[in-house]
Order: sequence, then C-alpha cells, then structure tokens
Amino acid sequence: MRIVDAVTAVLVCDGEVFLTRRQPHLTAFPGFIAFPGGKVDKDDQAHPLDHPLLADLDGRLVTALARELREELAYDLDAALAGGAVADVAWLGAAISPPIISVRFDTRFFRIDLRSKPAFTIELGELSGGEWASAVEWIARYRRGDLLLAPPTRDVLLTLAAHPDSRRVSRLGDYDSFDGTPEIEPLHGVFQLPIPSNTLPPADRTNAFIIGDSGAARLIVDPSPANRIEFDKLCAHLVGRGVSEVFLTHHHPDHRQYANELARHLDVPITMSADTRMRILKRQPTWLDGLTVQTREDGDIATHWLGHAVRVLAVPGHDEGQLALMPDNRAWCIVGDLIQGVGTVVIAAPEGDMAKYLATLEKVIALQPKVIWPSHGSALGGTFYLEQTLKHRRLREAQVKSLTEAGKSIDEMLALMYPDTDPQLMPLARMNIDSHLVKLRAEGSLSA
Repeated sequence: MRIVDAVTAVLVCDGEVFLTRRQPHLTAFPGFIAFPGGKVDKDDQAHPLDHPLLADLDGRLVTALARELREELAYDLDAALAGGAVADVAWLGAAISPPIISVRFDTRFFRIDLRSKPAFTIELGELSGGEWASAVEWIARYRRGDLLLAPPTRDVLLTLAAHPDSRRVSRLGDYDSFDGTPEIEPLHGVFQLPIPSNTLPPADRTNAFIIGDSGAARLIVDPSPANRIEFDKLCAHLVGRGVSEVFLTHHHPDHRQYANELARHLDVPITMSADTRMRILKRQPTWLDGLTVQTREDGDIATHWLGHAVRVLAVPGHDEGQLALMPDNRAWCIVGDLIQGVGTVVIAAPEGDMAKYLATLEKVIALQPKVIWPSHGSALGGTFYLEQTLKHRRLREAQVKSLTEAGKSIDEMLALMYPDTDPQLMPLARMNIDSHLVKLRAEGSLSA
C-alpha cells in the first residue's frame, strides 16, 4: 500500500489553536475536524525563502506547507515570515496512518506561532469552515462527543492542552502498525476495531465496536475475526474492558464469525433481532447452543453513551433483520451494511429487498446523524455518502428499467452498466440488478 507524504500546520495564537472542518464529500477523513494541510506534491521543491525560523526544516516540506496554507486559507506564510508576523516555526513530530485505512499518510506536524490572528479565507473545495479555540476547549468538545478527530490530531491537542508551549508531541508516530487487535477512537467513547475478516472484496476487514458507559451495558458489536489467530488476539485485547454483551447487526457471516465463541469465552449474552436469530439457526442450527440469546427491535435501548440512551434502529433492505445503533442526540449511527465505506452494498434475495433498502436510506438520511459508521471502512462525517448511495441506486434502477424496456437481457445489462467491474464481482452486480427488477415489477413499473 502506497504511503503519501503530507504536512500539517498547527497554527497557534494567543493561547488558541486553529482547526478546520473537512468537507463531507472527501474520500480521506470526510467531515473530520483537522489542522490545515495536505499532500506533498511532486512539484514541491526546496523552499526558496531563506529565513532563520526555517533553517533546520526540510525545504520541500516547508514548500508544501506554505502552498497548502495558501490554497486552503489564502494565507501567505512567506509574506508573514518576512513581515515578522510569525514568532516561531517548530517541527512537532510525524505520524504514519495505519494500514487499516485505504489511504495512508506520513504526516509531518509543524507548529507555527503567530503574533496576531489573520483573516483567513476558507477554500470551500476541501473545507467547510474553521475556528480558533484553546486546546483545552477543543479537547472538551471531543470528550462531549462533538468532534470527529484522527488520533494524531487528538494527541497534538491533548499535548497542547496539558503543555501549551510544547514543541514536541511524544505520542505521534505510534500509528504505523498495531500489536494485536487494532483499535482507534475517532469519536470519544466509540471504539472502532477494524478486524481482519472473511468479507467480500475489496473490503478485508469488518469493524467491531465497543460502546457503553460505566454502569451501562458494555457492547461489542459485530466481532468477526477471520481466523483463530485473530480471535485469540481479540480475546486478549478485551481483557479488562468490561464487555457484558455481544451485539450483532445482522446474520451475515462476516459480521458474526466467532461471535458465538466470543460470547462463550466472555460468559455474556448475545443480542440480535428475532429475524437474525431465525436466519442463523436456519443456516447453523447449533450455532447458539449454550448461549443466552436476547432479541432487540426498533426503539429498544441497547446501552448508554456519554449519558445518552443508545437505541436500536431497524434498517432492513440489505438484510431483513439488520439493526443499527444510534444515541438519542444523533451524534453517530453505526449502520452495519446499510452503506459500505469500501465497495458496494449487495441487495440479494432472500434476505435483501431493494424497496426496503431505499426506504431505509431515506429514513436514516432524514434522521441526520452527525457521524455515519459503516461496518467496512472509516467513520464518515455527515450523511453525504448515504445521500450519494441513494442517488446512485436510483440511477441504477432507472438504467435497469430503461434497458429492460429496450429488450436487453441481464447479461447485456451487466456489460453496459458495469464495464470496468472486476469479473469476480459480476455475480454480486447481477444480484443487485435482480433486486431492482423485483422491486420494479412489484410496484408495477415493469410488467411481470
């Protein structure tokens, strides 16, 4: 996997730090709160400005930093340096994003102390806004569950909150690999464990989640390690975490492999919808033997998060019994396979229903949770990707209807609609076409 060089500017002035909000349509860290910065371009060369504050810094990285500040904030770092508006520039550290995400960055963090706050002009292509606040206030917002932060951003803020004059962040650089089961906490109190699983490509991991306040049910959601080695890693990782319940979003194997064994290992109940229980037992009659099985339905309280009740939300379509989880303040929603952060959701009979799937997308979009958490891929700020998925599925349905009315067979539709799709994934594309046809005929838009 290619690692991309990147730079970040930690702008500090009068005890406050400037952070931006990334646009929700971006592929990397959509909707996250972040320091301004970005990729180092191939055209970035040694920095032309000879200034004492830059003497010990990599000139190519400084060039990239100045360019990113100019592009994102319309801020001229060179002019500010020359005019004495910059009090100090220091290299804080570097962090390499882990191999659990599709785009990896080797990011260098630079602290830039300004003598006064500039009038930034936010470039709205990548950013939707920006704000000055103290590091203490930023961390307070994170701990209230209001901020979606990449771990290095959080660690910089934690360091500055404790030591405002710090010129080095010791915890940075700790994200290149994980010893054992991976875990990150982009949103306070929601622990994401992207565990290797036997899922459909291009995804190769299924997110498990640990949620639940002290004194409330402590859930692990969709634990599904790919093999015994990953299962043993997960068991070791959960020691001391107080997990009191295994919760399944739906019955598909890549969301429950070893989940029954984990429930036995932890001696805790396993929870799911009644439909999920029925489908599991139909496939594997002894899978739940010896376990305490609890069923949940739409509106039930599953646990609490930061004092907010976390309710079950029925989200059928991909799977009839699929359940989502969302706190009452709608700060986030764990949506299972309602959307894919990696790849495309398959709607296939007998458990899949395209009409219900589109209705569920509309339902969750209307609720407007601030963060969407798919089972495969990273957290997504806002509902943009749900809206794009709904738009895409409606476009596909219009294509299926038009091509069917033109007399095209399903094989011909596949060739026309999915010309660049990996041949190994074409059976999945066929399932989606079949589901669109069933919906169109059921509602009378196509003759039976």
